[in-house]
Amino acid sequence: MSKKAKVSIAVTVLASSVYLSGCGLLSFGDKEKIDPPQDVSYLKEGEKVDTAKKEGDGKETASKEEAAEETVMTELYLIDKNGYVVSQSLPLPNNESVAKQALEYLVKNGPVENVLPNGFRAVLPADTQVTVDIKDGKAIADFSPEFNNYQPEDEQKILQSVTWTLTQFDSVEKVELRVNGYPLTEMPVNGTPIDESGLSRKMGINVDASGVADLTSTKPVTVYYVSQTDSGTYYVPVTKRVSSNESDEVKAVVQELIEGPGYGSSLASDFTGAELLDDPSLKDGTVTLNFNEAVYGSLEEKVVSEHMLNSLVLSLTEQKGIKGVSVLVEGEATTVSKDGEPVTEPVTRPENVNTISF
Repeated sequence: MSKKAKVSIAVTVLASSVYLSGCGLLSFGDKEKIDPPQDVSYLKEGEKVDTAKKEGDGKETASKEEAAEETVMTELYLIDKNGYVVSQSLPLPNNESVAKQALEYLVKNGPVENVLPNGFRAVLPADTQVTVDIKDGKAIADFSPEFNNYQPEDEQKILQSVTWTLTQFDSVEKVELRVNGYPLTEMPVNGTPIDESGLSRKMGINVDASGVADLTSTKPVTVYYVSQTDSGTYYVPVTKRVSSNESDEVKAVVQELIEGPGYGSSLASDFTGAELLDDPSLKDGTVTLNFNEAVYGSLEEKVVSEHMLNSLVLSLTEQKGIKGVSVLVEGEATTVSKDGEPVTEPVTRPENVNTISF
């Protein structure tokens, strides 16, 4: 998962704008920041300008800008209706303790209740208080005793939610958990061991080890599958286990996307029939992938599925050192957009995934 920094993704494919509750997931290029006049009218001779309306428009614009300055987009790892820990990016009050505030918004019956997306719930027990101290790349989260009052089935979800929420910030690489000032060596309900060196994203999220007989012979990779509610589509990170003998992690990630989330899962993958025709190549941080035509959402229009593209970019940029993705189809960079124009500009991965706006 990207931290609070944008990553430029060079993708030679279609990426028609994907909107999640009003906010695009991926966008092309660095557009020149020019705001042309939105309302231009011409007065007839003798007609007067409606200055009241003009002044009102100015106040409305100013109030929107002030509101934007008063909030900061923050990723909260909440639990969706299917039990997955999922990032939902919400505009929270812009204060000095953004890390502490992020954890406070994970508490049931707390301030998050006013902004919870449909189908999502908070993860920490009600009335839990927390302080956060960040030093030398580690965030120490010290909870009040109410932290212990969770259901056993939520134990892993709490570990993942707290860890992934705090490690979204550039200053945090690892997380230490405490209760009433005392460091936890294991979780209080089910006794899940906690690494003394600290928790990190290496622990995975929504871990799926189904079909794996020997975990010691595997390694984790995190991929993004698609989920949907009545209000829109969002992307769910899932940590899968692949063979330790697989030296090409890019290929392993793509293969997991192609195989999909598994039979009976509530998640989906838009890679039906897709195949890599060549081994991925990595140069200067950019991965080039050559697919068959199954990556087209429409063979007639030669349009790449937007969900396929989003899942691919989000998954591959989880890999260390990968900044860009270039997609070929049958060896040719010939994918075109719906208006018939080739798309060659870079695609930008957002600072936040699954953005909610109000």
